[in-house]
Amino acid sequence: MQLIRTRRIRPLAGALFTFFLALAIARSVPLTVFAQSSAPVEHGKFILHKFEQPIGEETYQITRDGDALNAKVDFKFTDRSTAVPLTAAFSSANDWTPRSFEIKGKNSRATDIDEAVEVQSEKIRLRDRDKWTETTKPPQFFTIAGYAPTTMQMLMVRYWATHGSSAQLATLPRGQVKIEPRGTDAVSIDGKEQKFDRFTIEGLIWGRETLWFDANRNLIAAVTTDAEFDHFEAIREGYESGLGTFVGLAGSDGMAALAEISKGISGSRAEKIALVGGTLIDGTGRDPVPDSVVVIEKGRIVDAGPKSRVKIPSGAQKVDARGKTILPGLWDMHAHFEQVEWGPIYLAAGATTARDCGNEFEFITAVRDAVASGHGLGPRLLLAGIVDGTGPSAIGVERVDTPEQAKMWTDKYHDAGFQQMKIYSSVQLEEVKDVAEEAHRLGMTVTGHVPIGLNAYQTIEAGQDQINHIPYIVDIMVPTLPADATSLDHAEAAANLDLNSPAAQKAIAFLVQHGTVVDPTLALFEFFSASTAKPAASIEPGVLKVAPELQAILADVGPPSPHADVSEKVFAKELAVVGALHKAGVPIVAGTDQTVPGHSLHREIELYVQAGFTPMEAIQAATIVPARVMGLDKELGTVEGGKRADVIILDGNPLESIRNIRKVEFVITNGTMYNCAELWRSVGFQP
Repeated sequence: MQLIRTRRIRPLAGALFTFFLALAIARSVPLTVFAQSSAPVEHGKFILHKFEQPIGEETYQITRDGDALNAKVDFKFTDRSTAVPLTAAFSSANDWTPRSFEIKGKNSRATDIDEAVEVQSEKIRLRDRDKWTETTKPPQFFTIAGYAPTTMQMLMVRYWATHGSSAQLATLPRGQVKIEPRGTDAVSIDGKEQKFDRFTIEGLIWGRETLWFDANRNLIAAVTTDAEFDHFEAIREGYESGLGTFVGLAGSDGMAALAEISKGISGSRAEKIALVGGTLIDGTGRDPVPDSVVVIEKGRIVDAGPKSRVKIPSGAQKVDARGKTILPGLWDMHAHFEQVEWGPIYLAAGATTARDCGNEFEFITAVRDAVASGHGLGPRLLLAGIVDGTGPSAIGVERVDTPEQAKMWTDKYHDAGFQQMKIYSSVQLEEVKDVAEEAHRLGMTVTGHVPIGLNAYQTIEAGQDQINHIPYIVDIMVPTLPADATSLDHAEAAANLDLNSPAAQKAIAFLVQHGTVVDPTLALFEFFSASTAKPAASIEPGVLKVAPELQAILADVGPPSPHADVSEKVFAKELAVVGALHKAGVPIVAGTDQTVPGHSLHREIELYVQAGFTPMEAIQAATIVPARVMGLDKELGTVEGGKRADVIILDGNPLESIRNIRKVEFVITNGTMYNCAELWRSVGFQP
């Protein structure tokens, strides 16, 4: 949901657009659209969506020139008032063997791409902006550069199908892909049930994408993620009514695939487990217990304490935890679980519970239910249902512009088992009140942004219980600026904030009085400072361990901004504000807003210690404090008898050095113990 502010992000997405049409070739089904003609021989349109909201379209046209097929593609959408245009040109032989490829434009609001491939007889020339390089020509390959445009995925699959449907297909300028059939689905299109074959593609982005084709080998839908890690869908014109179903199916299928992977991950699925000899930090704030025993039976903690007191039941599988530290499972309180690969990543990082702060309804409910039933691999998911108002910065399709809409969406989320409502950036003040009133009546709480034109005082007084992102709190601590103030003016005001000023003290007292919970996402804002002078890995070393497709994105940053010094001062002040809020008793909960998957949760906890938390308090911000905030402290948040067995084992003591929070070796959740190194590897990360 957040924007990774890099100079340019190589596209993260889709390879799933063309498998059935490709199979038409593989099965020798004639493609009559490719008859010899100087006129266009094929054309089409896809409607582009983000969070299921239509935001643009892609059109393509293919012509024949002698023995060559030439494709031209125009791809354009508008995301939260920012235009994102992209063009691509492709030339191939009649069997789709590439001859040249060029892609140029933007693939997200703040990122761009300008690359080309020239195929020669024995080598291939590659261009990245103004720089040309050469590489050896593989026996088989296709030219494609990520999730956009959709047409290139279609042509890639045609090539794949006509050249043996190999297990792996090399792609240029970089990478390789895997295409896998996943069954047939019945989907209602405008009230009529139709059957589509489902396929997944891995390798164009981090993780898998899902594509559907009809019996005539036409690509119907692609569900993927874009260059901001956000949900992105392309639907062939005329099939838009099936969008929600496609999204839900993608989530269910992805979790099923990961559940199969999980069967090969070592650990324990024993009914009784005893963790023996480790140092227990139970999360209550009590002193650590050396040489402890934690007994788990059927996914519940039976007892936890000194070895001299706790009895190990007969038949229990003993896990040697000597030299290790046992902690409660961590929480990420600002997740956007936008692809199924986040499941193993959260678990690998030690996060056994994640609050999803806004997602596609069909996708996230399918994923949540799969995990809860034991048919999916991931943390327990608590859900905040996102709503937005109409406006140029709006996101998603859940509009609350009237009291009736506020009630409708709040009731829908409540009935689907969501715990919270999430306010986004275009909701008007009266609708904030309407959502909060209905949510509170139903026993839900309200979290979210401070909408454009409002401040945190207004939204909290309107009923918002929690605030996402620390800048919204800083904004009410600085002096009021004139309406024509620039973004630099606001940054300088934040950089010069005096925490002892009347305005700052008033804000702190207000938050304490209202019991407001703050989810700072400090790791996100720190990561925004990455530049060529300050590489991303120097801020978060986990960048070097993520999947190659992600590393290319996260590490690709530009030169420092002209006002980098101001930005550094702003972050330092945000850190100080979080420390001051914590000292005053404002509940702080650890959340990442994605950033560097898995690793940023550890960084968030480390930053709390920099802000003045003790290591124990920082751990509690990711364990018992969020459990209390979400009303689950009787079940979760500490390692105590009677609670659910959400437990992690670390190779180090985080009370001695908070950086040891990164050394998670095993995670126990939903009755199963997993080896974290294998969880990392299952989705292409390095342990």
